[in-house]
Amino acid sequence: MKFTSRPTAVVIGLTLAAATLAGCSEEASGGGGGGGAEAGACAPEDVTLVGQVRNESNPYEAAWLDGGDAFAEQVGLTQDRLTYDGDSTRQQEQISQLLAGDTECLVMNILPNGDSDTPPIVEGAEEAGAYLVTQWNKPADLNVADYDQWLSHITYNGVESGKQIGDALAEAIGGSGGIVALQGILDTGAAKDRFAGLEESLAANPDVELLDDQTANFSRAEALEVTKTLLTKHGDDLKGIWAANDDMALGALEALEQAGRTDVAVVGIDAVPDALTAIEDGTMTATVSSDGPWQGGIGLAIGFCVATGELAAEDITDEDRAWFAEQFLITSDNVADFSSPQTDEADFECDNVFSRSQGAIS
Repeated sequence: MKFTSRPTAVVIGLTLAAATLAGCSEEASGGGGGGGAEAGACAPEDVTLVGQVRNESNPYEAAWLDGGDAFAEQVGLTQDRLTYDGDSTRQQEQISQLLAGDTECLVMNILPNGDSDTPPIVEGAEEAGAYLVTQWNKPADLNVADYDQWLSHITYNGVESGKQIGDALAEAIGGSGGIVALQGILDTGAAKDRFAGLEESLAANPDVELLDDQTANFSRAEALEVTKTLLTKHGDDLKGIWAANDDMALGALEALEQAGRTDVAVVGIDAVPDALTAIEDGTMTATVSSDGPWQGGIGLAIGFCVATGELAAEDITDEDRAWFAEQFLITSDNVADFSSPQTDEADFECDNVFSRSQGAIS
């Protein structure tokens, strides 16, 4: 299966049933208390598509929004691109404003800032009758199947990806030596799970020592400064840097370059273009791709298909209400396969939107 970090706008073969808009009622909103339309009652041209991420300075999140734009274009619409700069209050304010407007055919593909930010987003969408897909962050005990308007939650096996890059780092430093970890936003499932994966890797590679771990909040600028401090603190004992995303890995690489420490191996997650280039030129060891553009398109596709009647909400299985999506380890051995790939247009067909599922979140 091939994909791209910046998909081209190709025509997706969606055969859409353009049903007449129904009036608002509590029953029509699928159990919510707001003014959403009956599932399947929206004409395609009446659907509003919204994608929301933290910021576009993060290449992965910018690629997510680009993927949403591509999907929107493919169905003859535009996507409203929203960013909240990692500010939970701002995120909630943006969503509240959306839900205070016309929600009859509103489809939202949302990256909650942290696990604790997801419940109010879900409750708001349920009450307003908007169609919601979330990705990455939610409390473990929040059950998607308890809601009607919350159609699906997509995430990735962070433990697996954290261990994958941990093992790649261990191999790069010859199986022994000191490393440091740059953690993400600590109130996110992604950060917690990825670090747990690193801990599994350390258990499997007992001669690799974790000298230190610090949060850099998934930020390149913060990682640059944190890495400078860690280099001063640990000196020549530092052989490798494990970063919970590529933006932090790239910040670490900048700090290493400034310090003349090109001997230190670095790994990350997200497969952003700059990280792929760094792997190609040998300055970075490995990354893991969750395919940001696909994420930006798939959340909108699921909501769009339900809103227009091509996919019945009640036909979404419990396994597809909260699921792990496919991810890919990228090293120098296979980076060429990911540098100029193509998006498979079939991914967004309404009978195929769950094709990348790796199973339900346990």
